[in-house]
Amino acid sequence: MDSDTHQPGPTLRRLRLLLRIKQADLAERLGVTQATVSRWERGALAMTVDQQAAAWRLLACRPDPAQDAALRRLVESSMAKVHLICDRTHRLLAASPARHAEWRVTASEMIGCSLLRYASPDILAAEASLAARGWHDGHISQFVVDTGPNSDPVIPIQPSRVLWERLTLADGSAGRLVTTLD
Repeated sequence: MDSDTHQPGPTLRRLRLLLRIKQADLAERLGVTQATVSRWERGALAMTVDQQAAAWRLLACRPDPAQDAALRRLVESSMAKVHLICDRTHRLLAASPARHAEWRVTASEMIGCSLLRYASPDILAAEASLAARGWHDGHISQFVVDTGPNSDPVIPIQPSRVLWERLTLADGSAGRLVTTLD
């Protein structure tokens, strides 16, 4: 399930929260303590192969790639300046024509590439504040960011106000919809 099989904790936590299962409930079903589940999720304790298999069976969800395809189509057909990235890696998943019209490259050239290297100092500061705000824990799902310019010739960013919206993709990972508000 997790791209890094040595660190299944973040995926375990994400799926557990997605299914609204408490750590204590999962622990009981797996025959371990709540503290053990907590340590797994933080990466402080490794899961055995059997424990991983049991956890994945309990949390099994069937990803629906059609959901992500529909979301991508909506973004790509939007009249707004909007793009969708992977929340963890910042890889571009989709961009509207209005968004990539500002770029010196086509959206297809950027699909799968991290946009973080193009971020302005304001965006990087907002990104650094997300953990403290509870973004990754699901305490907030949207955040307005005032951006300054980045002076990049390939993907220039103009001063603006953008809305970041966190959403769950079909595989359980987080995506971020970025919409320019002004």
